[in-house]
Amino acid sequence: MVRKLKYHEQKLLRRLDLVNWEVSDGNLAEVRALRRYRVGRREDYVQYKALARSVRALARRLRDLGPASAAFRARCAAALLEKLHGLGLVSSRQSLAVCESLSAAAFCRRRLPCLLVKLRMAQNLRHAVTFVEQGHVRVGPEVVTDPALLVPRALEDFITWVDASRLRQKVLDYNQERDDFDLAA
Repeated sequence: MVRKLKYHEQKLLRRLDLVNWEVSDGNLAEVRALRRYRVGRREDYVQYKALARSVRALARRLRDLGPASAAFRARCAAALLEKLHGLGLVSSRQSLAVCESLSAAAFCRRRLPCLLVKLRMAQNLRHAVTFVEQGHVRVGPEVVTDPALLVPRALEDFITWVDASRLRQKVLDYNQERDDFDLAA
């Protein structure tokens, strides 16, 4: 009979797969990406890799279609590029070559904490993840507490502080933009 693992033991063994230990030895790049982008759950990164793999496979299938279906290929390629550009995963809508080089890191860069660092609302990813988990950030009208949220380009401009956040008050005080009505409340 095996005893139940304590919390700190579970945390240490979270990224270790004891059943398939041969397979888990070769994921050094995965662990490096998890640390770089502060991805808390390994399952999220595995899902990003699967999505990137399926997009690359779809782009290869569209590229390999014969000349008889050129109109269909152009229509599907334009729809795929428009969808990926709308999500912010590719920078241009020019050709399928950008889809064939899509990686899981593109999905990680569209996570909310990475965009907070990009928008200079946080100094680094560690602080950005903390701000999101504590409920200081909202996207549109919704307060977000999940750092795994993928933000599309359309909602990127609507990332702001929550109205009752102490961080928002500190930023307004620093920029000398705080309203007198807010001081009375």
